[in-house]
This record gives sequence, structure tokens and C-alpha cells, in this order.
Amino acid sequence: MLKEKLQTVEDKYNELTNLLSDPEVLSDFSQYQKYSMELAELAKIVEKFRDYKKILSDIKDAEEILTESKDDTLKELASAELAELKERKPVIERELKFMLIPVDPRDRRNIILEIRAGTGGEEAALFAADLLRMYSKYAERRRWNVEIINMNHTGIGGIKEVIASIQGKGAYSRLKYESGVHRVQRVPVTEASGRIHTSAATVAVLPEAEDVDIKVDAKDLRIDTFCASGPGGQGVNTTYSAVRIVHEPTGMIVQCQDERSQIKNKEKAMKVLRSRLYEIEIEKQEKERASERKLQVGTGDRSERIRTYNFPQNRVTDHRIGLTLHKLETVLDGDLDEVLDTLITHYQAERLKEV
Repeated sequence: MLKEKLQTVEDKYNELTNLLSDPEVLSDFSQYQKYSMELAELAKIVEKFRDYKKILSDIKDAEEILTESKDDTLKELASAELAELKERKPVIERELKFMLIPVDPRDRRNIILEIRAGTGGEEAALFAADLLRMYSKYAERRRWNVEIINMNHTGIGGIKEVIASIQGKGAYSRLKYESGVHRVQRVPVTEASGRIHTSAATVAVLPEAEDVDIKVDAKDLRIDTFCASGPGGQGVNTTYSAVRIVHEPTGMIVQCQDERSQIKNKEKAMKVLRSRLYEIEIEKQEKERASERKLQVGTGDRSERIRTYNFPQNRVTDHRIGLTLHKLETVLDGDLDEVLDTLITHYQAERLKEV
């Protein structure tokens, strides 16, 4: 079964290779680009499959030598090679199975990141600011662009709520499992007695929706403009640049005041609104599929406590996979790859079971 599936992939790869040399395709840039991208997606799995076929062929040859040859030296060499090949075979089979897992079409997308202070008052708001810095630092390491859409500050440097756009290759694929409740345990700066408090913030990671994903009817929107508040110079409190959009059918409210231009603020707010509506539709589809197959993989439920950041123990624990790292400072400084890689591997394994 595995070999047949992989052969289908290789046949598709060969077909695309031929198409890319077709004069009609070469003269149509959009078609050529589409086929090139499909070919690039299949290239790694085809290369691995060809390695696999070579292993199978070498195993067959070695077994024939052991059965038919009368040369003891040759049989000894074949026996050693066969043992090595049989060790490699299950390893490469597992790699190929992972590669056959259907790619989430949203993985290439930019994301809308939403962080909100939860239980814990001012300390929760300070923790929300820490999380924003952590994701911003991680984006910087990946050379992604972070753009603040809307942010509500508190008095001593905390954040009640922030909505940001993170733009970069694979942003959603790397951060999609970050949605949920993040908990912090530390002595707050506002605590005089030195007691450890537990506070929380919620994180939501939404794939950025495109116009083709969600059609928003203008008659369903109520758009208000108002004066921006907070830092921003002369334009603040003098021009109606801030925008609030209410989606009447769902009651969803999005506002943006980060830009001086009302038009730009409206564009950013619409980007968030489309992404939230898109996420609702995707969650609905996934719940339907989950009820059909009796399995929910990688829920990303925002009410689920997913991670604890414990300052006294210098510890970060991801509760979904039982991962504990004693390097809190480096994680909060944006060194997230070890956590994210382990999460991605875990959920890929779950999907592999499903497949």
C-alpha cells in the first residue's frame, strides 16, 4: 500500500516535469508558476522514495547472492550489507509515512496573533506583554515581519489586549499550536510580600484569511470612526482615524487605531475580521470531521491550559506533550524552536495514526 501511494506521487512528479517543458505552459506564467510550486512540494518525497526503491532493490540483490552464490567472501559481504539495509528500511519507511501526511493548506499563511490578559489583574497584563515580546523575538529570528494592529496598554507597561499580524514563510505552520491559555507563576512586581502568584493570558493564532476564503457583505457591517487614544502625536484626539467594525450577524467587534489613516485602519480591521470569521468556519468543519471519525487531533482549544512558565524553577512546561525545559529566560527571549519542533512532531504522529 505504501509503495503504491508513493508511486502515484512519483508519477505526478514526472507528469509535472514534462508539463514544465511544454511550450504552452512556458508561455503562460501563472500556469508555469502553479506547476513549479506543485513540483517543488513533491520533490523531497520523490527523492526519498527513490532512495527507498534503491534499498528494496539492494535487499533483493543481497538475498539472491546469499541464496545462489558459492563464494563465501561474497556471501559474507552480502550478509553484512543486508543487515545494514534492513536497519535502514523501517527508518526510511517511517520518514515516508510522515511525508505522506496531507499538508495543511493554511500552513503557508501569515497569521493574526491575539493575546489577552486573563486572570491575575495587572500581573496578567504584564505577562501578556512578555508573550508579545516572546513571539516578536521569535519572528525576528525567523526574519518575519510583525505589525501591531491594535493594542490596549495598562499603566505600568502591561497589555490588556493586543492584535498583531505576523507575516512570513510558514508562520502558521510554526505557531498554529500556540492557541490556548498560557500560565505564569512568579512574584509580581506589584507584590510587596514576595509571594508567588499564578496569572494567565490567552493566545489565539488565526491563519490570515483571503478574500476568496470569506466573503463579507457590506450590509452586514456597522463601521464607526472615533479619535484614537494613547501615544501617537498630533493626530491623536484630533482626527477620526480610529475605526470600529461591528459584524452584525455574529456581533463580532474589531477595532484598529494604530495607523494615522482611517483607510489603513479600516483595512487592518477588515483583515482581522475576515480571519476570525474564517477561523469560525474552519472550526465548524473540523468539528464535523471529528464527529465523523471520532478523533480530534491538535484542537488548539483556547480554553485549554497549554503551557506554564515557572520563574522560581526556571521552567517551561507544555502540558499537552509533557515537555519540560529548564531554560525559561531563553524561551521568553524567543528561543521557541525546541518547544515548537516537539509539538509539531507530536501532532504529526497523531495525524499519522489517523491516516
